[in-house]
Amino acid sequence: MSTTRRKTSTTTGHSATTSRTHVPAATGARAASGGAESVDPAELPVRPGEDPWTAAEVAELHAELGSDLERLRAEIEASEAAIAGLMRDSNDGAGDDQVDAGTKNINRESELSLANNARDSLAQTERALLRLEGVGFGVCESCGQAVGKARLQAFPRATLCVTCKAKQERR
Repeated sequence: MSTTRRKTSTTTGHSATTSRTHVPAATGARAASGGAESVDPAELPVRPGEDPWTAAEVAELHAELGSDLERLRAEIEASEAAIAGLMRDSNDGAGDDQVDAGTKNINRESELSLANNARDSLAQTERALLRLEGVGFGVCESCGQAVGKARLQAFPRATLCVTCKAKQERR
């Protein structure tokens, strides 16, 4: 049984125990109504020299985050099913040599890693969507400056500006 999955990288140190049904509480006036239409593009920060956000760009970003949520939930379900199958198969190791046992362990650890990465990405995506609909989207969590429109269009889950992210990675 071989399935191809795309590994989703994460850059946070959050634990992988996030439930896929967990949705953090949103704050702010926009959070009450929700959806891309509730986001005022003029409220989203931009870096000097960048064009302001347009309603179409915000709607596209919202749609991308929404589709990421669905994709990640499906990926988690597939990984959990694969893990359950691998755990079931690991009990009938009668007649397995060391290579077979090692291969099963590697496959199980790989699936667990993929599931944990997907859970982390799901939590980041949920948080980005809530920030977009609420308060704080596009503001660096470290320095309080604008993250940058181009950076958010490339990676909507970004919570740090390029400068702060570079500092974090040097540590």
